[in-house]
Amino acid sequence: MNWIENVLIIAGVSLDIFAAMECQGALVAKVDKKQLSVICALIAVWQLCALALGNYLSGLLYRNELAHDENFVGLVIAAVIFFGLGIRLIAKAIKNEWVNERREESLDVKKFLRMTAVTSIYTLLAGIAFGFLGTNVALMLIIIVCMTIAFVVLGVYTGYHLGFQHKTKAYVGGALLLWIAGIDVIVRHIMC
Repeated sequence: MNWIENVLIIAGVSLDIFAAMECQGALVAKVDKKQLSVICALIAVWQLCALALGNYLSGLLYRNELAHDENFVGLVIAAVIFFGLGIRLIAKAIKNEWVNERREESLDVKKFLRMTAVTSIYTLLAGIAFGFLGTNVALMLIIIVCMTIAFVVLGVYTGYHLGFQHKTKAYVGGALLLWIAGIDVIVRHIMC
């Protein structure tokens, strides 16, 4: 996969973070830039570790369970992961969880860490898919850090200025990007 496809996949996964940050940004009275920087750093490191761990786990699975001639199985697993992550985002868009609108004085770092722990499960799965696709790990780690920081900041400020009504669009957009990646894996790697 080329770097543009990798960016689109990471953007699809990161749109979940964007939606969560948008909800939190809609609740704060004022965005504290120092606190936002700490949150960006923590979430970026967490996502980086999840993606690296997923890539490592796919390497273990590939070496131990799949014969090198059965690369096809790894490609199918990668496509299934992308489609599954997209379905999860659509389910979140349909569910449209209610946000308890009460003003908070600042961003709660503990709340962000809990949210990031849940989101990192899906980043771990994306890392497994990337491992099966044989992508460049260093490039993926750079992209995940940059995209996570960008989506956290954009999400907080979008919520702060516009409210949280755009979260459903973020979920649908992320699902579409992941489905496009799944179709790309099928067309370019499996059907060839």
